[in-house]
Amino acid sequence: MSADGAHNLPPGRIESAFARMKAEGRTGFVAFLTVGYPDVESTLRLLPALVEGGADIIELGIPFSDPLAEGPTIQHSSYRALQQGVTPRLCLDVAAKLRQLGVETPLVPMGYYNPILAYGIEAFVSDAASAGVDGLVVVDLPPEESAPVREACLAKNLRLIYLLAPTSTDERIKLVASMASGFIYCVSITGVTGARDELHPGLEEFVKRVRSNTHLPIAVGFGISQPKHFQAVGQIADAAVIGSAIIDEIGKSDPSQQAARLREYAEVVTGQRRAAT
Repeated sequence: MSADGAHNLPPGRIESAFARMKAEGRTGFVAFLTVGYPDVESTLRLLPALVEGGADIIELGIPFSDPLAEGPTIQHSSYRALQQGVTPRLCLDVAAKLRQLGVETPLVPMGYYNPILAYGIEAFVSDAASAGVDGLVVVDLPPEESAPVREACLAKNLRLIYLLAPTSTDERIKLVASMASGFIYCVSITGVTGARDELHPGLEEFVKRVRSNTHLPIAVGFGISQPKHFQAVGQIADAAVIGSAIIDEIGKSDPSQQAARLREYAEVVTGQRRAAT
């Protein structure tokens, strides 16, 4: 096992993406979309628009009826998707379709443990790998209980992405660092997802604690929505994760304008385009 617990997995799309960000001297943009919001066809249109706007990695949100870590924006998008019959299987079908459409960006399904358990851990991971995804985030899976999922992922060359919070103890950080692969997801706040005005003042110290235990890239998420947040995260971490603000952009756009709006949002938040004055 390597120092970061990756069992010397052969480099994949996630590693290539972070290597490219580093070579280009810029902060990575990890974009979250709920699969099936506002509908599946929209996901297939909107995800490529985010990639065109500068998204380096895409988290595909698997809708769940009880998304404990989510604020009202992503809860609403999850509810809408569930109403339309979006299942974990359909989420993997969407990933496979995106690969067929030529999307090369790393795809990382993000969801909760119950649906994966109901699907069957090995079956889900196997189907995910067949669909062309690169990793998996299971929001409510503690590292102490993650061995079955992690082993299934390692067997299929998928990265199991772990989350750490500002409240994580040094012991928990060391444990995650020993098991992690791909990158480590640092939650910026103790709370749920959702756009906020300011980042938590203790975020820099938290990321430093994690950084001292791992060589893996660090992505920071929860509460990031504005270019100033993106720039601030870039000072201390390798990538910023944005979810609720993207869902908000979809919700307030006419369907005919959604793709263009998301592409422009990605360009503005990453600094590739100045916001209109």
